[in-house]
Amino acid sequence: MGMGVGDELEGGGGIARRLWIKFRNESVFALYTPFVVCLASGVLDPQSFLHFVSQDIYYLQAFSHAYELAEECADDDEDKIAIRNLRKRVSKKLNTHDETVREWGFELPSEIVSDKATVKYTDFLLATASGKVEGEKFRGKIATPFEKTKLAAYTLAAVGPCLRLYAFISNEILALQDPDQSNHIYKKWFNSLSAQRFEEAAIQIEDLLDKLSVCLTGEELEIIEKLYHRAMKLEVKFFSAQPILQQTIVPFSQPHDPAEQSLSIFCDFDITCTAIDSSALLAEMAIRTAPKTDVNGCETQLSRMCSADLLSTWSVLSSQYTEEYEQCIESITGAEKVEEFNYEGLCRAIEQLSDFEKRANSRVIKSGVLKGLNLEDIKRAGEHLILQDGCKGFFQEIVKRENQKTDIHVLSYCWCGDLIRSAFSSRDLRVRNVHSNELAYEDFITTGDIINKVESPLEKLQAFSDYTKGDNEIGKHSTIYIGGSVGDLLCLLKADVGIVVSSSSSLRRVGDHFGVSFVPLFSGLVNKQKEHIEGRSLNWKGSSGILYTVSSWAEIHAFLLGS
Repeated sequence: MGMGVGDELEGGGGIARRLWIKFRNESVFALYTPFVVCLASGVLDPQSFLHFVSQDIYYLQAFSHAYELAEECADDDEDKIAIRNLRKRVSKKLNTHDETVREWGFELPSEIVSDKATVKYTDFLLATASGKVEGEKFRGKIATPFEKTKLAAYTLAAVGPCLRLYAFISNEILALQDPDQSNHIYKKWFNSLSAQRFEEAAIQIEDLLDKLSVCLTGEELEIIEKLYHRAMKLEVKFFSAQPILQQTIVPFSQPHDPAEQSLSIFCDFDITCTAIDSSALLAEMAIRTAPKTDVNGCETQLSRMCSADLLSTWSVLSSQYTEEYEQCIESITGAEKVEEFNYEGLCRAIEQLSDFEKRANSRVIKSGVLKGLNLEDIKRAGEHLILQDGCKGFFQEIVKRENQKTDIHVLSYCWCGDLIRSAFSSRDLRVRNVHSNELAYEDFITTGDIINKVESPLEKLQAFSDYTKGDNEIGKHSTIYIGGSVGDLLCLLKADVGIVVSSSSSLRRVGDHFGVSFVPLFSGLVNKQKEHIEGRSLNWKGSSGILYTVSSWAEIHAFLLGS
């Protein structure tokens, strides 16, 4: 059995906290739904909001019943009292629900019908609380104290994500609001979810789950994880299913007129898609496969350096690159910081970086460190290359949506296009447009030369401009660029939407110096949604000096493709 929840718990921390961290990226898909974006921007139609809060009744009824069943199962008197208090709190909310909604400034409709997404979650919760748990076989009546404790834990695992997700969403929205302004139509609702009492209830459920799970085995903890994850997914679907009466700007790839609109997505490769830099990987391969010198100290017929010499040479090259790169960034940012976005000044600065990258590549070619690599070994390395969390899922989803007019380009000054193509093709990700440098081969063995195609930031910009030429008709074609290094800055700013992921400190440093604004993507979406409803023109263009930042590929996935 692979690493499961039980193994993770050995690192410390309760299971509830660790599961929230593990599946937190799922919460992003709820945050980026059309419903939540409109809600956060304050332009959500009240009818949509009332439908949403009307579903609380069915949730509260299910919570109350589930708590009742969990209380009967709890073996410890203290646990029974804690669960009973949770049930009492839910009962109070049920009794005062209409009054509370009126306090928020709204009136619920006289007839309320549960929607499919609500039913799916409440059915799942009540089935769990009744002992119908996938992977668990209770024999006859649940009678032993251990079986009862286990079922109580399962029930709380199915409840916990719901409360935590609501608190997360409301806190994310409130963080965008001006505390001195109270004119947001839904602010009272946000406040009710982020109030101390609500947070305490969420923590209490999580603490109980931690306590009840202590005696469970590894297999039972895996069931807890599956229940928690299932509950999270159902909650995300609930937010996704909420009816919206107005046009929304998310997901970005879902145009209002699919026949007329298309999308091109460009992304960098090293560190943006991958967890490590490919140049270091290729050097490591070269060192690992380098021949040993013979007893006379002569090299083999492959005319390669021995592994010890290769390691020494690469170490010198790597240290020299790092030192000169830092010097280049120091030189670029040495002048006085600009007050307004200065694209021309940034372009001149990137010219310095381009010259530096070309000099560094020339040293690598001259050193011969990339000589003698086998093409098949390179492809195998691509197959095992670790991608950033969520990157694979994003590209998989695009592959599924063949009916959408979306094309993908990987634009990188990685030394080896074969490595990139293998990284995607081995995972059944049909990314056909790979634009990068290539290693030269003789009989499938590298000669040490690099065929320079995209050698520097300026060449990357030129390639991007060439591929997007003729696609600039407003409203017809949109370009997205995803990157995280200084070398991506000009492409990020050239695209309709530039998204910064896994950014280096030097990217922020150079961008800030030339007046580039880095805006968290969710915050930017909320503002754009408001502008859209108010009838203002949507200007995403990076040429205005605005780039959007994300902390994960899950945010990119949610923004572009939805849940």
